[in-house]
Amino acid sequence: MRVGMGVIAFLDFEASSLAKKSYPIEVAWVFEDGTEESHLILPAPGWEDWDAAAEQIHHISRATLLTQGIAHDVLARRMVDRLSGHDLSASAPSWDGKWLSLLLRAAGLPRHSLRLRDTEDVQRDTACRILQHCLPRDRLEIEVEKLRSGAVMTRRARIPAHRALEDAREERERWIAVRDAAAQFRDVNQVQKDAKIRKILP
Repeated sequence: MRVGMGVIAFLDFEASSLAKKSYPIEVAWVFEDGTEESHLILPAPGWEDWDAAAEQIHHISRATLLTQGIAHDVLARRMVDRLSGHDLSASAPSWDGKWLSLLLRAAGLPRHSLRLRDTEDVQRDTACRILQHCLPRDRLEIEVEKLRSGAVMTRRARIPAHRALEDAREERERWIAVRDAAAQFRDVNQVQKDAKIRKILP
């Protein structure tokens, strides 16, 4: 399925560790319509950092990367081709942005070829677009944050999978929960307005 330009894409990386010299070992993205990709990454020359404790969490061995990973430069170009022009978000944009930048630079591409936004900001923007015509401006941000927090909390009980695709899917599901909560609020608000109008009319 061809994804239209400018849609939201939820991205997640797994990495060799959380150390300064860490590097991405897996990446996945899921578009808002559910189209998705996931790739293991063959380490670039000089990417030697490895944390055995991190491996126990994501269960990806360095040997697996060496045999099944996609060359970092091939993958970087694939990402630029597929993700340019879309609203790319991550739940931890500082970490994911670091690994995205490292991957792009290692492939000889500008590190700002792709930019990440915080998924929470994407959730807020979506809810605001849905509710902007049914709430006064002084109430909009307050109600959006209430809806966003409530919708996201319903998903928080789930334990992170610590695999890129599963975690990207979960980010999409949280966004859907916020979007649907905002749409429901809008529809209820409209029903209440219609009821008031009917009472006023003779």
